Amino acid sequence: MDLQLGQRLRAARLARKMSQRELARVSGVTHGMISQIEQDRSSPSIALLKRLLDALPVTLSDFFGDGVEPAGQVFFRAGELKEINPKRVFGAGIGTDGTISLRQVGNSALHRLQMLHERYAPGADTGAELYTHDAEEAGIVISGQIEVTVGVETEVLSPGDAYLFDSAIPHRFRNLGDEDCVIVSACTPPSF
Repeated sequence: MDLQLGQRLRAARLARKMSQRELARVSGVTHGMISQIEQDRSSPSIALLKRLLDALPVTLSDFFGDGVEPAGQVFFRAGELKEINPKRVFGAGIGTDGTISLRQVGNSALHRLQMLHERYAPGADTGAELYTHDAEEAGIVISGQIEVTVGVETEVLSPGDAYLFDSAIPHRFRNLGDEDCVIVSACTPPSF
């Protein structure tokens, strides 16, 4: 048994601000069993652990990898930001050549807000096909310029400019300039 399994489960639960009883209700696992697992007195089967993680929600890879942050972690150093694969967000081939970097603060599966440090290299494009996700999104351009299309509206934003929109509206980001564009953005609820 992973000696940190109980601690990891507790950290994931507390990060979601869930009590053991609430996790028990949502997962269908007894409160007593959750308590024993968190105290490392019982080793759950993979199926039981998956039920608990689905209720949080946390993937198995995030749970056993670096995706479960310590309970109550407030500060994250630059090296602790988690790189999100642009293919997962925008679709096959988009940004996988290193032209787009999406670095996330903490584990979005444990919070109600997703915060990103985004970098778009010159020529980077989220794709000719506009994409959607179920959230609200906002961002502020820190450096460079970015063309943002939301529905039928398109604007070129510069440092200090910002955007805020319903992400269910088809949208696209393109860097038409000759320098990197850096954006700090937030999405709620987390959607990728």
